Amino acid sequence: MADAVRAFVGLGGNVGDVASTLAEAIWAMDSLPQTSVRAQSGLYRSPPWGRTDQPDFINAVVELQTRLAAIVLLDSLVEIEEKLGRVRNPDDRWGPRRLDLDLLVFGDQSLQSPGLQVPHPRLHERGFVLVPLAQIAPGLDVPGRGRVSDLLAAIDASGVEAID
Repeated sequence: MADAVRAFVGLGGNVGDVASTLAEAIWAMDSLPQTSVRAQSGLYRSPPWGRTDQPDFINAVVELQTRLAAIVLLDSLVEIEEKLGRVRNPDDRWGPRRLDLDLLVFGDQSLQSPGLQVPHPRLHERGFVLVPLAQIAPGLDVPGRGRVSDLLAAIDASGVEAID
C-alpha cells in the first residue's frame, strides 16, 4: 500500500471470553477498507488500571497499515467495539469491559481534537500498552515521547505477564 500510514492499536478487555473477543477484533480491523494488520503482539495479563476492584485485563497491540484518515480509523474502532458488545458507561470510565480499542500511534502525527488524541495521551505511562507494543515495535518513535523501548525501561511494568 503506497501512501499507507503505520498505526498501532491497543486492545484490552476483562469481561467474557476476552481472548476470543480480541481475535475477532483483530479480524475486524484487518477487514477494514484500505487497512491490513501487519503485526500483532502476544496476549498479556495485567492488573486493572484506574479502578482496581475488577478482574485482570488481557491486552495486546496490533500494527496496522492503513490509508484511512485517523478520525475515520478511530470511528471504525468504536464501531468494532460496539459490534463486539462494548457498552460505554461515562460514569465508569475505567470499569470492566468486553473490549477496548485505543488508537495509540498514527504514523508520525500528533493530533489533538475533541475525541482524538494521538499519540494516546497516557501510552507512555502504561505497562499494559508498552509491553506488547515493545514486543512488535521496540524501536518505534512515539511522537513527542521517544522510543518505545526507552519508555518501557522508564516505568514499572512488573505486573504485566505474557499468557502462553
